[in-house]
Amino acid sequence: MTPPTPPATGSGTADADADADAILRVRAHVLVAAAPDAVYDTVSDLARSGEWSRECTGGRWVSGTPRTAGAVFRGENHRGADVVPWAPVVRGPWTTESEVVAAEPGRLFQWVVRDSAGRRQDSTWTYEFEAAGNGCLLVHHYRLGRPTEGLAKIFRQLGPDGQRRFTAEWNRKLADDVEASLSRIKDIVERTV
Repeated sequence: MTPPTPPATGSGTADADADADAILRVRAHVLVAAAPDAVYDTVSDLARSGEWSRECTGGRWVSGTPRTAGAVFRGENHRGADVVPWAPVVRGPWTTESEVVAAEPGRLFQWVVRDSAGRRQDSTWTYEFEAAGNGCLLVHHYRLGRPTEGLAKIFRQLGPDGQRRFTAEWNRKLADDVEASLSRIKDIVERTV
């Protein structure tokens, strides 16, 4: 079965990507009172993700030159029991490995989540940076085109109605997470510049 396409999600600054074929997609933006390079320097330091992410508590670079295309990051994550509580998702701590696929200081930082064999999955996180007046428009988006290894396991446990419900609720959760991350990044960067 082909997973359902999620509805447009989020509130405030979040809106759906134009990619209608994605299983999950979310996009949000915030104006930061700092230069694009300063914002880039913060968010490309994935080991600091725990300062702004609701799930990623930090991690470390495991290969390649940190913050450059081809570098691999092992993320430490934690999810509570209250997050989409009915869904059969990982709870508590877990790790992921991601590969940086684009690193253009002050413009673009993007990574894809890898599977357990180290292959790239169609699960992409992106930050885009654009000068805006005396600051930066920071855009953060996520796109899942095909089920990841983990999502495929979840979908096997759910019927069509459960898959639709999960997709809709998870997309809303992602929209909330992305907006919260952007708010925290804005606060962190503006306090330090």
